[in-house]
This record gives sequence, structure tokens and C-alpha cells, in this order.
Amino acid sequence: MKISVVGTGYVGLVTGVCLAEIGHEVICIDTDINKVNKLKEGKSPIYEPDLEEMMIKNIEERRLSFTNVHEIGFDKTEVIFIAVGTPQLSDGSANLEYIESVAKQIAQKIKNDVIVVIKSTVPVGTNYRVQKIIQDNLVHNVKVFSASNPEFLREGSAVKDTFNGDRIVIGTDDHFTAEILEEMYKPLNLPIFKTDIASSEMIKYASNAFLATKISFINEISNICEKLGANVEDVANGMGYDKRIGRSFLNAGIGYGGSCFPKDTHALVQIAGGVEHDFELLKSVIKVNNNQQRLMVDKIVTRFGDLKGKVIGILGLAFKPNTDDMREAASIVLIKELMSRGAIVRAYDPISTKNAEKLLPMGVKYTFSLFEALKGADATVIVTEWDEFKQMNIGELPLIMNQPIMFDGRNCFSEQAVIDAGIEYHSVGRKSVYPSNSLINS
Repeated sequence: MKISVVGTGYVGLVTGVCLAEIGHEVICIDTDINKVNKLKEGKSPIYEPDLEEMMIKNIEERRLSFTNVHEIGFDKTEVIFIAVGTPQLSDGSANLEYIESVAKQIAQKIKNDVIVVIKSTVPVGTNYRVQKIIQDNLVHNVKVFSASNPEFLREGSAVKDTFNGDRIVIGTDDHFTAEILEEMYKPLNLPIFKTDIASSEMIKYASNAFLATKISFINEISNICEKLGANVEDVANGMGYDKRIGRSFLNAGIGYGGSCFPKDTHALVQIAGGVEHDFELLKSVIKVNNNQQRLMVDKIVTRFGDLKGKVIGILGLAFKPNTDDMREAASIVLIKELMSRGAIVRAYDPISTKNAEKLLPMGVKYTFSLFEALKGADATVIVTEWDEFKQMNIGELPLIMNQPIMFDGRNCFSEQAVIDAGIEYHSVGRKSVYPSNSLINS
């Protein structure tokens, strides 16, 4: 099939590249000419494992191309995916400005019958709104069919998730459109769930809200565990044996971030409010997450008291490993709070430093290695659970740091490992560990 994808951000680019990989002829459209030129050279604007290699391969095999001209991108296309951003407005609702702009471009430029698929995360009712905009602005006498096809990709494993997903959701009001899209996705050999448009739009929000709820729930349990002397990881593992609950997303830490959960939970609260429903549970989930991001600062302040002049090594800046995405990253809140208290922050992340520089305060000292971040530091904080950090030899910390004190926001190490290493260790939802044979300066 000939497919057009409007938007080359995280969702659009992964969608376009993977559809080309399964044999379709795909052209991706973006209004940023500089970005398009880099894409034509095989340079991905985002870090995502395997994406750039797959992109280059499909460009060379002439299944994938890029343009900034909508008329070229829509020429003889059979399916148009809308995958532009829907950023959060000040009231928490989704900004549909870019979606509506693309709808008008489609109406003005298409010259043949086409299926318009919204891949972006949008409030319930948006597909009908876009359908009306297209119909009201059509230039040529063509038929336009509509569908909702939300994405369920995890940043850091988006390519893998595309080929190994749990399901593909197709929301449409006519059987013909559903059959065409089902055939398009057939090479992926994944379960396909077909429903109406409104339900499809809601599935995306409900899924992310539920996962965010699991995270906030286990974080609240972790805070209780600390006060009772219980181990939250044992609690989560014990819960996870129950098939009704499952173990995934029950990892205590310093809260969720990224481009989806914060934005989608706020948007769903607004959607509920729009139909006069007070979504109290989800409001609490958001509140818990906001508080969780600051709890690690409280632990550091409790341990040291005055932070003025203390050197803190921050390990990890991106909101999760295997991505350079800094949106709603816990590191932003943490570093701002530490620096406001006079701490000297040295930060290291394997990938996201360039993006971090745009969001973090002036004065952060960025390093090119884990060793540089920790050398002579009074404490270190693991913010992002990169493999590099989980695999480091913590037994060397007493030789590197001024004080071998670790605050682990992702529970990367076992109690026995830190005991053997002889370091002071504070994690989430577990007892703190102190060296038995050393005196640590305060």
C-alpha cells in the first residue's frame, strides 16, 4: 500500500519506518525542512534503539522517503496517518491546533479517495471533529474515510513493541475501512481489536491512566513500607503472583514522567470534567506522582541537613533508559530542588545531555562519564536506571567519592550488594543500609 505519515516525531517516525519495514511504500511529511533534510540523510532526530538503522535500510530500498510538501506527500496515497503532537495546554487539556491544521491540508491537497487515520493521542470526539473539518474544506470530489488507531509504544523499545505488541486497536464506523487497515497490518501478525471510533480514542487514555495508577499505587505502598520496615520489592513480587494483578508496573521509584503518562492523565481528568464527572482517583494518582518526585530530595536533606556546597552526582537525566526524552523527567524537579538549596550538581547521562541542557538550570556541571560525576562527590543519586548504572561496581565508590553515600531512586541494587560494597545506601520502600565498620562524615 502507499501510505503517508504526517509528523516525524516519536510516534510518526516509528510508525512510518516500521510500516516501510513490513513492505509498504511510505512517505513521511514534516513542515520543518531542516528536519526533513536530515531524515533524507538517514539521521534520526530522536534516540530510539534500532530505529535509525531500520530507517536507513528502508530509504536505500526505496520504500521510505521524506518531504515537507503536503501535495507531494498525499499524491496517490491510500492511507494518511496523522501523527503530530497534541501538547498539553495550561488547563491540562490537549492542544489540537496541529491536528486541525493537518486536517485542512488534507482537505485541500488530496485528489483521490483516502482513509485518514489519527495516530496521535486525542480526546474522545476528535476523529469526528477532524472528519467535519475535512468535509467542510474539501477541494476535490473525493471520499474520505476516518479511523482511530492509537499507539501503545514504549519509548526506548518502540521498534520492538511495534513488532511484538499486545494488540492493534482499530476504531472506525464502517466495515470497509476496518478491513483495509487490518490487511495493512497483517504482516505484523498481531491480535487486532476492532471497535467504534469513540471507544478506540478512550482505550488509549484508559490504558495509560491505569498504568500510571499502578505506579502511583506501588509508590504509596513503598512509603508505608519504609515506615513499617517492610520491603516494597518483596511486597510487589508477592502481589505479582496474583494473575489478576500482575507484576508489571509495580516498580517503586521516584515517579513516572515522559511524553505520555503526565499529559494523558491530565487530559483524561479534563475529558471527564467536560462531561461533569469528577475523576477523583486519577487526580490522586497525579498528586501522588508529583509528591514522589520530591521525596528523594527530602531524604537527602534529612541525611545531610544543610546542602550548601555539597557535591551531588546525578546519574541519569532522561525520564527512562534507552531514550533521550527529557519531557517530565524526574531529574528536572530533583536537580532544581537540590540547587535551590545550594548543592553543587554534577550530572551524567549516556544519551540525553544535549536535551537536558535546554531544561535544567544554569550551573549544572555535565560530565562525560559516570566516574567524572562521582569523583569526590558527597553523595550520588540514581535517577534513571540505565544498564550502565545497574552494572557498575559499587565496591569502588569508597575509593572514588568523598563520601560513599548513594540515594537510589530506582532500586537498582540488592541489600546484600550494598552491604558487601561497604556503602551507605538509601532506596525507595526499603530499609536504609549503613556500613558497619566505617564512620561517614556528615
